[in-house]
Amino acid sequence: MWKAFAFLLAATMAEATGDALIRLGLGEHPWRRAVLFVAGAGLLFSYGLSLNLAPIEFRRVVGLYIATLFVVWQVVNFLFFRTMPTPPVVLGGAMIVVGGLIVSFWGQPAAD
Repeated sequence: MWKAFAFLLAATMAEATGDALIRLGLGEHPWRRAVLFVAGAGLLFSYGLSLNLAPIEFRRVVGLYIATLFVVWQVVNFLFFRTMPTPPVVLGGAMIVVGGLIVSFWGQPAAD
């Protein structure tokens, strides 16, 4: 399970960072915009690759991925844009994380 989580963490970090780079590029001069867009596109490609290489059933990976993505997105949002999550975001995010864990682990046999 830790190996699968490592793939998911890499995927979420690539997706959130790629999205942030593209957002930053929107307000830049054309040459810098192009660099940020290409870097963001590369990270978004690596997100898709990492997610699909995760050694876990795709139907179960989605729940854990969404839960991990929410947490990583908040960290990236703070690092790139200096924005703290508001109470509604924290509450809604807690529900996302709990839901993701339910989707991923409910009905799973205990590990040996």
